[in-house]
Amino acid sequence: MKKSPTKKLGIAVLLAVCLTLIGCGSSNSNSGNINGNWNATLTDTSNTTVFSFGTSLVANNSNGTLTVSNFSFSTNSSCFVSGETESGSFVLSGNFNGNVTGKFQFNVTSGSPSGNALTLSGTANGNTISGTWSLTGGTGCTGSGNFVMTKG
Repeated sequence: MKKSPTKKLGIAVLLAVCLTLIGCGSSNSNSGNINGNWNATLTDTSNTTVFSFGTSLVANNSNGTLTVSNFSFSTNSSCFVSGETESGSFVLSGNFNGNVTGKFQFNVTSGSPSGNALTLSGTANGNTISGTWSLTGGTGCTGSGNFVMTKG
């Protein structure tokens, strides 16, 4: 039995659609997900790096909090010597098509010396979080500027 040209065209179109959908589905759907390892660079008003750190974040979708682990400063500062406590929140907006966006809050409170607090406030957009930071605390432990966090 010979297939008609219309039937062959229909099969070709169906095959093309299937291959397109498979190609879309095989992309990294977590590329815009907040969950993962992040590296941050915090600069002052002169664009000089003041702090940098790495951390792992996991969003708790039920209440907007972030679980923070593996936090470590890669810059030395007498404002944060040991025993820091980290917390954060993320409010999702945008879509679920691999481009997660939303408001981001992150706090680091010093253990020793006590009383120093680093606050980051910004917006997540895919694999980048950017915004402003401020440091309040004891002598020499104040400042502000901009930050960029990248997933990687």
